[in-house]
Amino acid sequence: MKKPDSPIIPLAWLLAVVVLDQATKALIMERFAMFELLPVIPGLFNLTYLTNTGAAFGMLAGAQTIWRQVFFVGVAVLALGVAIGLIAGGAVGNLIDRLRFGAVVDFLDFYVGSHHWPAFNVADSAICVGVGLFILGSLLYPPRESEKGQ
Repeated sequence: MKKPDSPIIPLAWLLAVVVLDQATKALIMERFAMFELLPVIPGLFNLTYLTNTGAAFGMLAGAQTIWRQVFFVGVAVLALGVAIGLIAGGAVGNLIDRLRFGAVVDFLDFYVGSHHWPAFNVADSAICVGVGLFILGSLLYPPRESEKGQ
């Protein structure tokens, strides 16, 4: 995978994701009561206001607070240090929530019948898409011999 020549494009994506993530969360927090839901596509998708003390999709929610916080801060710092654009933007968006509210605001609730996908937000989506694009790019454009070890 070719290394970016300039940090401007990843930085632009990072800033765009953080702004969109924080704006959508502020809108949900302003207009919804906790646990309130609004059916958008009945039987498939709701907007709802929840908080999540765990990691993405509720992982580690039951862990001791200090270890959970150490884990989340460590992962966020690592993501910021090695990731670009979408991944870093999503990490920053959720980190802002953790520092401001002690939990991440989730509001996108997809489901089929009684089977719900865990609620998520713009930052979670950006991280998933960013990782997917990174993996796809790595598979489609493996490093050339001259780039290995650089």
